[in-house]
Amino acid sequence: MLMRLSDRVALVTGAAGGIGRAVALCFAAEGAVVICSDINDSGCSETLDLLERAGGKGCALQADVMHEEEIELLYRQIADRLGKIDCVVNIAGGDCEPAADVEDIDYARMSANLDLNLKSCILSCKEAARVMKRQGFGRIVNMSSLVYRGSPNQFSYAAAKGGIYAFTRSLAMSLGRYGITVNALAPALVEVPAFVKALGAERWEMLRKDCAGRYPLGRVATPDDVARCALFLASDDAAFITGQIIEISGGARL
Repeated sequence: MLMRLSDRVALVTGAAGGIGRAVALCFAAEGAVVICSDINDSGCSETLDLLERAGGKGCALQADVMHEEEIELLYRQIADRLGKIDCVVNIAGGDCEPAADVEDIDYARMSANLDLNLKSCILSCKEAARVMKRQGFGRIVNMSSLVYRGSPNQFSYAAAKGGIYAFTRSLAMSLGRYGITVNALAPALVEVPAFVKALGAERWEMLRKDCAGRYPLGRVATPDDVARCALFLASDDAAFITGQIIEISGGARL
């Protein structure tokens, strides 16, 4: 059976989390050699173990994407080990200032949101572009969120995710002539274990039911829903798609 990512090298940041893990497993199942990276070393190793037990190939490299020097080291290690990077999926992120009223915006948490979600993506793409321009080929998939449209209580997070949208479009304009596509994912609510645990079972179930009732498809997203969209954008099936933000939303906010 023909695999869509055969012989390609793919970096997945945030690979210890629910979405990052799903992307890593999905890409490995389609033939990619997957570099799993995360600040959570044990979680990243667990993702690699799952990947290898399923017959996939890859390695795990710890990196804190909130620090430029660690991003640079990550890309140097990949170059030394594998010599190329065909796909980069920038999943690492999270909301450091959830449910804050505008009067309660905190400078440190706001800065953390920008560092973790926006700056890390820009810096990763910067390093990816160095490699991919030399290759004359590349696929970059960034993680935005449906809140890039705006959110009444996620100000700095929404701003960071909106910044990823603008940056993705700008980068697509710049790198297209080198055979590099750049796109972004914008999921609505995704059922990831860490979020469910943070909310608690009762609050999560209330939120899930509320959102599912408002989404035309009648359910919230799974990590695999996001992973399959990332796979499409990283594959040759999306060779003529660039500068787009794909909403994985079940029809939310139509």
